[in-house]
Amino acid sequence: MTVNFDYDKKQVVQALRYHFLSRKEIRLMIILVNVFALVSAVLFYLKKVLPFAFLVSSFLWFVLMITFWFILPGIVYRKAATFRDHFTMSFEDNGFSLGNERGSRSWEWKAVSNYLETPNFFHLYFTSTSFFLVPKIAFSDDERSEMRDLLREKVKK
Repeated sequence: MTVNFDYDKKQVVQALRYHFLSRKEIRLMIILVNVFALVSAVLFYLKKVLPFAFLVSSFLWFVLMITFWFILPGIVYRKAATFRDHFTMSFEDNGFSLGNERGSRSWEWKAVSNYLETPNFFHLYFTSTSFFLVPKIAFSDDERSEMRDLLREKVKK
């Protein structure tokens, strides 16, 4: 199966949000800040702490959400020239290849350590921080289903 695709900025930024929020350490940090914010709100309501604790927890929560929702995806998108290229990608039983006007590269399926399916992309992870986004819009409905089956078979989660 061979697909051709370009990237849409809004969809890529949303996929990068999924990437950041799927990381265990980031989810843990968000949970801890939310717990801190809730505890400080309850203690503030019960007049056990000064308003400063509640304001600090609220500020931390806003900073985290703005960072992971807007700043980090924007920085990654601007720095990666990949998202401005046009690609051709071929998927086969033994591996897959990726090419653009500057060249091409092939990988065996064992190079993919994990994958994640989000509303607009298949995320193919090589390591926990190195991944490639394959837009679902490049596939027909039948090809998308075939791609899911191929990923389930070839990539061990």
